[in-house]
Amino acid sequence: MAKRINPLEGSLWDKILAFALPLAATSIIQQLFNSCDVATVGQFSGSHSLAAVGSTAPITNLFITIFVGFSVGANVIISRFLGAQREDRANQAIHTALVLSIITGFIVSIIGEIIARPLLELMSTPKEVLPLAVLYLRVCFIGMFFLTIYNFESAILRAGGDTKRPLYCLIISGTINVVLNLVFVILFKLDVAGVALATTIADATSSLLLFRILYKEEGALQVRLDNMKMEWVYTKEILIIGIPAAIQGMLFNISNIIIQSAINSLGADIVAASTVALNFEMYSYFLITGFAQAAITFTSQNYGAKNYKRCIQSIRWCMLLGTLFTGAISALFVSFSPVLAGIFTSDPAIVKIACVRISIVVTFEVLNMTIEIMSGALRGLGNPMISTVLCIIFTCALRLAWIFIAFARIHTFQSVLVVYPISWAVTSASIVIAYLVVKKKKLTND
Repeated sequence: MAKRINPLEGSLWDKILAFALPLAATSIIQQLFNSCDVATVGQFSGSHSLAAVGSTAPITNLFITIFVGFSVGANVIISRFLGAQREDRANQAIHTALVLSIITGFIVSIIGEIIARPLLELMSTPKEVLPLAVLYLRVCFIGMFFLTIYNFESAILRAGGDTKRPLYCLIISGTINVVLNLVFVILFKLDVAGVALATTIADATSSLLLFRILYKEEGALQVRLDNMKMEWVYTKEILIIGIPAAIQGMLFNISNIIIQSAINSLGADIVAASTVALNFEMYSYFLITGFAQAAITFTSQNYGAKNYKRCIQSIRWCMLLGTLFTGAISALFVSFSPVLAGIFTSDPAIVKIACVRISIVVTFEVLNMTIEIMSGALRGLGNPMISTVLCIIFTCALRLAWIFIAFARIHTFQSVLVVYPISWAVTSASIVIAYLVVKKKKLTND
């Protein structure tokens, strides 16, 4: 059995780093799947294939956030039971979560296959890239089934303080993804279908590897096929936390789909350049989510153990360490953006446009970090709806208004991009205030 991090005892900063960094690395490797797709088609298939892959990103992210939100619910509930030393209930919740992941993954895959083309058409995807985008998206939706299961399995191990073994599994499957990308695209000339198929095979590999780990686990995290059933009491608790998290992520991505539609209207080259830049935003974001997940796990376990002072300390350390790491990676990406963008395309015009997006959006990722960590803290404390409501008001509504009012008047790439830092600034301020109110109520008077 792997050594686990104990959020309940000892110093916090080193435990949070040991928890967050492997988790961030795991998510970044997942993003590397997509980056490999982008780099492979960009270098070997051309700008239309590059734009086709990029135009699907907001849609795939929309569906991913739904089951990631549900997995957050599993993380919180299992962590709380482990913190309260209720291993029997934790194990029952684990088996419920796995059955829920299978059902959710199946539903997401079926819905995705049905709406792929209509949704891309609704987003004003350029006609010259639409057939390739539909093909890529439909193959990717097959892999969503496995990716859903993997994220729930990873959430179970996170709840037990283990973020390293999911990383090891992703390294293996990521290597498979890179090799298959090159084989399918260069050797078999499968273009976007090849990179989507490679990602699907990699997702299946990682989910099977993690299931094998859980099957061989001992104690509360052990999984057995004959115990695989959904118990309503745990399903309800997972959904109470998970649905608001899913809604928050879903609404973020719906607003991003509207933004992508605006970008699509600017032409294929802008779409291709935006696709390149988006990779670096996702790397920054996944570093952020490592610390946000640490905030969820450390806060929920200590809240379950009624150690309220340690809850506050955990959140402070997550904010401090998250700020340092997010600021460093953002500065790196902005400083070396021309070189980094050149990895994905040899077209200097597309590289130049990509650098514009990197300089405007990545610079302000620290504001996005505040939103994610404070949202994680609120979920860990059992208040999942607060951040969801604030994000609806101050992020989604603001972005939609911006696109339909400001962008309609100033039809440029830059006018689309500035909505990101503006919406992040307003939302982060509101969520910090909400956390301070909840902290005063729940961590001093309980």
